[in-house]
Amino acid sequence: MNNYGIPQDAVITIAGTVGVGKSSLTQALAERLNFRTSFENVDHNPYLDKFYADFERWSFHLQIYFLAERFKEQKRMFEYGGGFVQDRSIYEDVDIFAKMHEEQGTMTKEDYETYANLFDAMVMTPYFPKPDVLVFLECDYEEVIERIKARGRQMEIDTDPEYWKKLFDRYNQWISDFNACPVVRVNINEYDLYEQPDSLDHVIEKIKHVIETARQTDPR
Repeated sequence: MNNYGIPQDAVITIAGTVGVGKSSLTQALAERLNFRTSFENVDHNPYLDKFYADFERWSFHLQIYFLAERFKEQKRMFEYGGGFVQDRSIYEDVDIFAKMHEEQGTMTKEDYETYANLFDAMVMTPYFPKPDVLVFLECDYEEVIERIKARGRQMEIDTDPEYWKKLFDRYNQWISDFNACPVVRVNINEYDLYEQPDSLDHVIEKIKHVIETARQTDPR
């Protein structure tokens, strides 16, 4: 246990739409809990710029890249025995991003099926620890757009706002049906990492309660 009473082998995953603040919360929680971090490989992603320029041409390549990187991180968490805060879950890739592109025609049905079959095979391996809790970050759509503009990634700023609206709506639907692990919903206005760092304690208490409750019914 750490000072907050959260087991040192726990895996905490942060989920939410693009720009909602997953990376910042991942880093802050890891520092408080003395956990390792698992981040998306964005800066060295060879497909990201190409994807935003041409969804139809590059959506499958991008999703396969993310799936491979995410699985490597899953294996790393397994080998360390937990103690991680993870920026975005592997479930979002298949259930939100890949599925959205398949439905809107920017990924072929055959490519989506290939991708989904690979995902299914990966989650059946012993290297795939399910999160103890998934923290879902909630906010208004307008806040998402403002945050995307504020962080200044030109490829995101130039993307049609309709894409971000579809993604936002899909996230809200996805979390309503998600049952792979316990969920904590947190509105981004509940805490302020910079002006009120102690406000994160409330979020940690929520996480602790959910993990304790889950482990009482399914102890490791």
